[in-house]
Amino acid sequence: MVRKMADEGFARHQYEHRYDPHIAPINEFVATLRNPAGGKWVPEVAPMHGGIDATILSVLRDPGPKTREGIGSGFLCIENEDPTAERQCELFEEYGISARCVLPWNAYPWYINRAPRAAERDEGAAVLGKLIDLLPDLRAVLLQGNDAIDVWRRLIKQRPSLAMDRGIDVVESIHPGKQALWTPDLAEREARKSKQQRAYERLAAIFKMST
Repeated sequence: MVRKMADEGFARHQYEHRYDPHIAPINEFVATLRNPAGGKWVPEVAPMHGGIDATILSVLRDPGPKTREGIGSGFLCIENEDPTAERQCELFEEYGISARCVLPWNAYPWYINRAPRAAERDEGAAVLGKLIDLLPDLRAVLLQGNDAIDVWRRLIKQRPSLAMDRGIDVVESIHPGKQALWTPDLAEREARKSKQQRAYERLAAIFKMST
């Protein structure tokens, strides 16, 4: 099932459990990133995800409109009511990856609904490093799309030995949204599909080894 946030009971359950032990450190971290006076807002992470127990960190570009409070769920969640979340949910199910082992995040965690600029990417990279420090069982980082890949590279410039020291497997893929496949070049489209398939197969193997 996808888009469960449309169900009032499911959405209420996520809200009521957003400070359960596994997810509380993540949402407390989110609170430190918020600055309402400065117009900087970050969605919390739904407790259906792994929190500090996550073995996989999934990184997209920036929070979409359906993560907004009052407009959407107020959470990062693969059950949100939008096409990218729906496709993400389908991919994890297709490759046998439990959402409970995944922590969703964004290269630029604040809501801007546009591509982040260079300085914003550097800021996002620093935050991403702090988030990873909260995840003791992390085994893989899934970078979905060029923005996520770029921010990861910026993080590695800041902390060159991070992945090696932590034994983190870095997996690059295309963005899960349909726009990532939009090209008139059929060969390029197939290449992008193949890249995504290889990434998820690799991620599935990592997931199986860690469970």
